[in-house]
Amino acid sequence: MNNIDLDTIVIKPITNSKEFDAANDIIEQLIDADLIKDRKDRDKALAILEAVTILACEYEKKHFPIPEIDPIEAIKERMQQLHLSQKDVAKFFGGNNRVSEVLNRKRNLTLKMIKELSANLKIPAETLLKAAS
Repeated sequence: MNNIDLDTIVIKPITNSKEFDAANDIIEQLIDADLIKDRKDRDKALAILEAVTILACEYEKKHFPIPEIDPIEAIKERMQQLHLSQKDVAKFFGGNNRVSEVLNRKRNLTLKMIKELSANLKIPAETLLKAAS
């Protein structure tokens, strides 16, 4: 761990990219705080690390949101990853016609399809529920 003066760190909301960068510097310097031998310093460093990490994560969520995953695109992506054709996954949809209709957005996923896809293709049900009827 770099020499960082724990008493000079000010914990406050992160409101801009400069403060976000500074928070990341603090996190980087304190990442191994659990290795500090002195218990009092270790506890203080870990508390600061936790607080600054929470603030940085909140800033990231607000300013760099992760876009929601489209359920149909998730299915197509997973099929591509596993090298599966529509014929290969038809049983999870209830037949060849249904898989084509769902993937072409002409039919909504049913709860039964969601359960099958989640169990067999390991796509989180929460992702698939966005396309349910």
